[in-house]
Amino acid sequence: MVKEGKAYGFFDCNASKYAIESELSLIRRLVKTPSELELSLMELTENPSVSSLRDSKLRSIVNDAKDAGIRYFMEATYLNGTNKQTADEVAKILNQAYHSPLYQKGEEFGGAIVYEENGKYVFRN
Repeated sequence: MVKEGKAYGFFDCNASKYAIESELSLIRRLVKTPSELELSLMELTENPSVSSLRDSKLRSIVNDAKDAGIRYFMEATYLNGTNKQTADEVAKILNQAYHSPLYQKGEEFGGAIVYEENGKYVFRN
């Protein structure tokens, strides 16, 4: 059986979805993201309709992020990776994004990364 890690990133950014998607390929190269990692970016204002949102626990986390004013939701899947490894890859991407033209100098970063561990969603430290 092929395993597939999953993790979810929530972050706030004033840049457009198009600008973020345009910058992602460079960010992925800079942090040496494995090619097996797939990303899907959605604006929380668009009511994300990803397959994972059938999970009521994750849906609750997404709704809390939306209520807190977080703008973006990123779903990551990593073929042959664990959920924790996937979360670590998302963290590298979001850290590099903060140091990219997507954020103005001095602009605060707000976000979190969650993944499932032992049947519960945990926030990556």
